[in-house]
Amino acid sequence: MRAGRLTAAVMGAAALCALTAGCGIRDTSVPVDAGAAPSRVPCDLPTDDSAPQALQDVPVRVYLLCGNQLVSVDRTVQIVSGRPLGDGLQVAEKLLDELRQTPSAAEKEAGFSTDVRPPLSVGPGRRDDPAGALRLSSEPQDLPANALAQIVCTYAGSAASETDGSVVLGGPGTDPPRAYSCTQKLKTRPGSDPILGDLRR
Repeated sequence: MRAGRLTAAVMGAAALCALTAGCGIRDTSVPVDAGAAPSRVPCDLPTDDSAPQALQDVPVRVYLLCGNQLVSVDRTVQIVSGRPLGDGLQVAEKLLDELRQTPSAAEKEAGFSTDVRPPLSVGPGRRDDPAGALRLSSEPQDLPANALAQIVCTYAGSAASETDGSVVLGGPGTDPPRAYSCTQKLKTRPGSDPILGDLRR
């Protein structure tokens, strides 16, 4: 009778140890798939409100070199629709882009060339400059005579020029801009005499 009670007590103790961690038996960790952890990423793509701007073709006229003279060539440039065609700086930038480009194969075959080279650029005048003035990235008088003649005659008569057809140009320095005119002499002999415009303040 006493042996039976002892056996029952031993079996009960063994069962109790199996349910606890203190009897030399370690817990086994069983992985449980609880699903992916909540993501903090919004998963929303940003909305692109900047729709592609429509462009329109605008005919322009630029002056290239041909036989040591300036000869006008018709080109077409693209500007953003809705922007005023009278925007002098926009026109000046587009025209300078055309002058910097290598003439087309047909233009080369016809004898056309350009002395306007990159990285020459144009920007707006400064606060104390006269209205409509443009500033080149190089001093105008430091440019090759042919290149300056091309720029002056291309700008003259466009939205980049004054009402009298002159072009007010300055450089990156502190010198005041000067007014340049595209004369017949300049067209026929663009590189013969230095071009020096009138001071504009």
